Amino acid sequence: MGCSVTPPLGPPPLLSRHHRQNPNPITHLTRRSLLLSTPLSLTLKPPPSSASPPLPPPPDTTITDRVFMDFSLCPTYFRPLSSPDPKPNLCPDSIPLGRLVLGLYGHLVPLTVANFKSMCTSSAYKGTLVHKLFPGQFFLAGHQGDKPGDVRRPSGLARNTETVDSKSFALTHSRPGLLSLNLSENDDEDDIKLDPEYRNVEFLITTGPGPCPDLDYKNIVFGSVLEGMDVVTAIAAIPTFRPSEKIQQFNDFAEFLGDERAGNARALWNKPLKTIYISDCGELKVAKPSLSPSLP
Repeated sequence: MGCSVTPPLGPPPLLSRHHRQNPNPITHLTRRSLLLSTPLSLTLKPPPSSASPPLPPPPDTTITDRVFMDFSLCPTYFRPLSSPDPKPNLCPDSIPLGRLVLGLYGHLVPLTVANFKSMCTSSAYKGTLVHKLFPGQFFLAGHQGDKPGDVRRPSGLARNTETVDSKSFALTHSRPGLLSLNLSENDDEDDIKLDPEYRNVEFLITTGPGPCPDLDYKNIVFGSVLEGMDVVTAIAAIPTFRPSEKIQQFNDFAEFLGDERAGNARALWNKPLKTIYISDCGELKVAKPSLSPSLP
């Protein structure tokens, strides 16, 4: 009986290129495949927050109080009269210019507002002059002194610590009709300023037509004109004394040399050529602040 010999098995057939197993698959991972295999939540992490801190809130210009000021024009001049009245009528033939209604920002600068309101309700401003007028910018009132038309030394006012608080100077003189406590342009008498009980009550009102950036961060804006911008315009139209350019240069040179007469002469500059004064003032009580104030 013959035996059949089974021929030895040959090598296994070669796998095609597309089905060939990779003995070491990890070594063939690419960076792209690693990134694709990473969870999406890890690859989409938001960058660290770089947002700037929130801006501070704007200054609170809520109108808490309303006062009025009546302005008049004196065609002659102020003169002291023999009268027992501590506030005599210094100009019996005056011409009314009109009334300003002023809204005060009591939340922003309460001390400044309280002192100004007290000056109005006590009639301390009554009979005092608009003593300086800068055309196209502002006018000044409330100068302290002993001459007719000056404010007498006020008593009973709180010391205004807001004049040294940087937060009080947040508002700028950006438009006409702004009421500001005058600090940088204050020209009260020197002997009055040296008094330990001195209180600054001189104020300014911007007349426009544009802003007054030279006043910013030097004077405290504490209110605005609610009614009577036509009165402000009428005051701004009053002519003022202004020397020629040559005299101004001579005055500057005299001041440089230390001549005291230069300062005395300069005190006359920008004085209105007509006498404008506050003929009456006081507080307006408004039952409904959302409505326009009714005049007494």
